[in-house]
Amino acid sequence: MTMLDVRGVTKQFGSLVAVSEVSMLVAPGELRAIIGPNGAGKTTFFNMISGFFPPTRGEIVFDGTTITRMPVAARVAMGMARTFQITEIFPELTVGQNVRIGVESALGLRQRVWLGGRDAAAVRQGIEEALVMTGLASKAGRLVGELSHGDQRAAEIATALTLKPRLLLLDEPTAGMGEHETYAVANLIRRLHRNSSYTIVLIEHDMRVVFNLADKITVLTEGKLLAEGTPAEIADNPAVQEAYLGKAE
Repeated sequence: MTMLDVRGVTKQFGSLVAVSEVSMLVAPGELRAIIGPNGAGKTTFFNMISGFFPPTRGEIVFDGTTITRMPVAARVAMGMARTFQITEIFPELTVGQNVRIGVESALGLRQRVWLGGRDAAAVRQGIEEALVMTGLASKAGRLVGELSHGDQRAAEIATALTLKPRLLLLDEPTAGMGEHETYAVANLIRRLHRNSSYTIVLIEHDMRVVFNLADKITVLTEGKLLAEGTPAEIADNPAVQEAYLGKAE
């Protein structure tokens, strides 16, 4: 059984081939990391999976349904959620208010001026579940803009979780963080994967995070698939070592 099946996708921008014939299979409950040097095509690849760019060639299948040309909103409705390298939440709102927006959107209640008792209870429950899962229950009333970068990332992930995704796409979740924040966010991802059985695909530059979290790793370089395997297999792969460290003189 496969949650995500990416089949030979290519993305061209004019004469520039950003991604060339890349395939990837992700099983349900798997945590897959995508790594590669700067300019390897990781974000373009992510954008095709999440629907922001249509592939020039190739096919993408999500849980048995072909979604290659499907718009972003339809992919979200099917159970795909994504965070971005630059945190995409409202800093002037509280953590709880940000999560509430996600819950109401997921329940189809964003256009309602007034909520009945049953809907209001469902919203409260959805907010509480997302905050508890991400360890933010005690910070629900804090303005997001006042939080640490790590807690802001956790708030963004909490908002994504309100969509009840079957596939969670995380774009550089520890980017720009110090040691303590990186550790906290990595632990959050580990909990979501192990305790809640989320299928997670992430792009990450911090190799400590990658090798401690991932079940499998996909390595891209110059827009092409360089290697794929377990953390141990990737660590021992000479082609991967060369891509990151260069040839020994």
